[in-house]
Amino acid sequence: MSKTWGILMLSVVSAPSLAETELTHKLCGTSMQTRAWQPLPGVKLGNVDIKADDVELLGTQSAEFTGNVDINTVNMSLSAQTALIDKQRGLLNATGPIVYRDAVSNVNSSGLNADLNNSEISLLGADYKLTEQQGKGGAEKLTINDSGLVLMNASFTACPGETPAWEIEADEINLSRDEGWGETHNAILRILNTPVLYLPYFTFPLDERRKSGLLTPSISSSDKYGLETITPYYWNIAPNLDATITPRYMANKGLQLKTELRYLTKQHEGLVGIEYLNKDDSEPALGERYMFHWQQKSYLNENWRASVDVTNVSDDNYITDLESSYASKTDTQLYRTGVLTHLGDTWRTDIKVQNFEVLGDHLESYTAIPQINFTQTAPWKFDHFDFSVSGELSHFTNSSAIIDQATRVHIEPKARFDYDQYAWSFLSEVSLLQTNYDQQGDLSGTQFKQSVSRTLPKVRLYSQLNFERDTSYLVQDGIQTLEPQIQYLYTPNKDQSDIGLYDTTKLQDDYYGLFRDTRFSGVDRIAAANQFTLGATTRLFDKKQEEIFNFSAGQIFYLSDDAKPTEQSLNSDTNYNALFAAQTMVHWHRRWYFSAGIQYNTDSKQMIQSNATLDYKGDNNQLVQLNHRYANDVSGNTIEQTGVFTSIPISDEWQFIASYHRDLENNRSVEILSGLQYESCCWAFQITGHRQIETDLNQSIGTEQATFDSGISFNFVLKGLGSKSRYDAQKLLQQGIFGYRRPYFLNN
Repeated sequence: MSKTWGILMLSVVSAPSLAETELTHKLCGTSMQTRAWQPLPGVKLGNVDIKADDVELLGTQSAEFTGNVDINTVNMSLSAQTALIDKQRGLLNATGPIVYRDAVSNVNSSGLNADLNNSEISLLGADYKLTEQQGKGGAEKLTINDSGLVLMNASFTACPGETPAWEIEADEINLSRDEGWGETHNAILRILNTPVLYLPYFTFPLDERRKSGLLTPSISSSDKYGLETITPYYWNIAPNLDATITPRYMANKGLQLKTELRYLTKQHEGLVGIEYLNKDDSEPALGERYMFHWQQKSYLNENWRASVDVTNVSDDNYITDLESSYASKTDTQLYRTGVLTHLGDTWRTDIKVQNFEVLGDHLESYTAIPQINFTQTAPWKFDHFDFSVSGELSHFTNSSAIIDQATRVHIEPKARFDYDQYAWSFLSEVSLLQTNYDQQGDLSGTQFKQSVSRTLPKVRLYSQLNFERDTSYLVQDGIQTLEPQIQYLYTPNKDQSDIGLYDTTKLQDDYYGLFRDTRFSGVDRIAAANQFTLGATTRLFDKKQEEIFNFSAGQIFYLSDDAKPTEQSLNSDTNYNALFAAQTMVHWHRRWYFSAGIQYNTDSKQMIQSNATLDYKGDNNQLVQLNHRYANDVSGNTIEQTGVFTSIPISDEWQFIASYHRDLENNRSVEILSGLQYESCCWAFQITGHRQIETDLNQSIGTEQATFDSGISFNFVLKGLGSKSRYDAQKLLQQGIFGYRRPYFLNN
């Protein structure tokens, strides 16, 4: 007969649950999943509910329970064969077989001893499973307290099965809820029940909190580096400050040290990265090789912002030779910029210090110290008219140029008439561009003048119509729009050859560029204009208002010869007097996406640039992308390349990725990358092979100079002991020169 021995005012407190992590996912199936524990309904905090077949009172403070003993509190439940409770001393002893459950663990044990006053429970001969953190094992003694679990002569694994893929056996294992980490003493790592490593002391993560320690290493081999090992060490300095110290050994080059410091305060966030190689064994003449990177954003108060972005390298080929996470190996220049911004009610002011380090055999660029830009953010308004003023004050220096110093003052008042309706819009702008230069240097015998004043008016008229109709063409219950545009732009022609080029270059030609009111960045060159631009866009939306198709096309028509681009001095070899541009997007299925664009010279019947991308993206990292790009003039060379990216899931555990790019102009491959990834419940590995063309920024793009680097890399992770981040096959595709990008984010 079942009997209940009242409600005892005893306290049994177990350790709170450990945070759930991403390790619990479908790859583990149900063998590692433990049903979440719930307290017995009706039990209140501080009370103990006990049921048993028989109970014997031992005085007024103790009792012995026998037969099917069930003990429940708000923090745990216990099933045992016998139990003895000493209320006065706050002790609980139970004998098995015992099943103990709480929010942390599910334990089968032969005996239990509990100190109820100190909220500590010890189980003997325990087999345990963690409830919310994936893990299981056995222990000669398992102790549960407020901070977590302590296991003596124990084992731990995050793998299912009787013979787990990996397991740790240790004299002591501490699973700390307070710190979110586990630690072992005198541990042996077994893989497939074979001892492979002795670890006197070792820590591993239990949740997402950070702790100092070694991160997952990687091993690779290539022609360029030879055998390469990367072993990061993470240093958790403070909650808002940490560092990663990464020794990188390359058999062909030497030992490189890479460090990164991250910081976060109420006003500032940023990082400082330093990479240092004392001597490059493959190129000893270069001496020390290093990179410095500093990036910071600051919120000083409601009106003031600041930012810093500085990257410096020891030599032009540092990035292509040694690679870095702070710059792409296809970058040809590095930014060094500091900006202080004031945001007022009417004006925005940017005080900038800027320098570009041009990599390779190029002339040095100018340094702007300082460049002060001001913009009127709240124009003066009158009906549909508004008036605004913008401008800048800049001082440029370049010791290697003919003009070694220059000061530029630019003022641009503007009047606008803007009328915007649903069906149409009209914009009229009249600007006056006033620029003054003070240029210093040895200007004798050159076209440059010390003092230059330039005044140019600019007129822009722009209008757009919006047509819309219901359609069933290609889509049911769809909507088609037609958006014709027209623009007239006028700026008189003026000889500007007496002005140096400080921060000015030709802007990219594409469909949207046809409707810009300038062809150059900066104000050192103001392009003459007397032209009409005609263009139109049509779009197709489905019944969910999702855009499934668009097509845009336009062309500039010049009304005078002196306004034609070939008649103007800057980059005349890449200027075109009859530029036609078009682009399109087709998204006919949620998994399929096609985008393309062209720029075409209708005078010479010459293709200038083109690009096309076809994407398929399925479930489970299934991906195929085909792409093609062409440019008739890149530093005097014609570029035509085609490529393919693919990521194919072979099964739930196996994933294959590959990319291939070919140079059609020179009839050679420029990149081959393939990789295989395996991910199971408790371990994962990636193996990647590549063959890529090596870039030398001090040489031109020639076929004779091309050399290739081939290599193989290998990453291996025991889940639960290393990185928590899930493996993503698409990350492998980003390792190449032409890293995979979704076409939604491609920019011409």
